[in-house]
Amino acid sequence: MLRSPFLGTALSASNLMNKRDPAARAPRLLKNSIAASRGSQPRWAAELTVRARRSFVLTIIGIPVFNALFFLGYFYVQRYPVYAPIMMPVTPLDLMISFQPHALLAYVSLWIYAGAGPALQRTVPEFAAYGFWMVGLCITGLAIFYFWPTQTPPLTLDPSTFSAFAVLHRLDKTGNACPSMHVAVAIFTFGRVDEVLRSTRSPLWLRLVNVAWFVLIAYSTLAIKQHVALDDAGGALLGLVFLVPSLLLRPKPRRETNLVDVTRLP
Repeated sequence: MLRSPFLGTALSASNLMNKRDPAARAPRLLKNSIAASRGSQPRWAAELTVRARRSFVLTIIGIPVFNALFFLGYFYVQRYPVYAPIMMPVTPLDLMISFQPHALLAYVSLWIYAGAGPALQRTVPEFAAYGFWMVGLCITGLAIFYFWPTQTPPLTLDPSTFSAFAVLHRLDKTGNACPSMHVAVAIFTFGRVDEVLRSTRSPLWLRLVNVAWFVLIAYSTLAIKQHVALDDAGGALLGLVFLVPSLLLRPKPRRETNLVDVTRLP
C-alpha cells in the first residue's frame, strides 16, 4: 500500500506540536496521574480526600469563629430572655431513658461531627452556601429561645457528682431547651454528609457510620438529661426546615479537569 509523503509530513508536524504544546499534553498527563492514584486508593476515597484538602483552611478558621459567635448569642439569650422560661413536659420516652453519664462523650462529639459537613464541600461557593444555611438555622434557633424561652425539668440527682457534668451545668443551664440545637445541627450535618457520601459512591459502611453518629448524638441529649423528647422533636424539625432547601438551592457544580471529575471516568 502506497503512503503519501504529505500524510507522513502532516503526522510528523502534529506530533511535534503536541510535544511542544503543554496544553495539548495536559489531558493525557492528567489522566495518567489519575490512573496512578487509583492504584493507591478507591475512587470515593480520592474524591473525599480532595474535598477535605480544598476546604481544610476554611474549615479550620471558619468553624472556631462560627462557634464563638454562636455561643455569644446562645449564652446571652439564655440569661436575658424576653419572657419567663416555660417548663417542657416529660414524655414516657424520657422516663424510660435513665441518666447515663457516659453518654456525655457522644454529646460533646457534635463539635467534631458538625465540622464534617463544611469540610467536605468542593468549592468556596459551596462552602459559603453551606455556611449561609447553617447561620440561618442557628439564628432561627436563638430567636426562638429569646422570644419563647423554655427549660428542662430539674434532675432528680446531683450531676455535680460527676466532674464533667459540673462544668457542663455551670456553662449550660437548663434554659434554651426547645428546640434542641444539638439535634438541629446534627440532623442538618447528617443530611449534608450523607449527600456527599452518596454522590461520591462511598461504601455503605461509611454511610452507616454517619447514621450511627447522628443517632448517638440525638440519644445522648436525652441520656444526660439536657433535653426531653419534645426538645429533640423540635430540633429535628428545625434542622429539616433548613436541610431540605440547602440541598435543593445549592451552587451548580463547576466542571473541572481535576482529580474529582476524572476519577469518575470508566
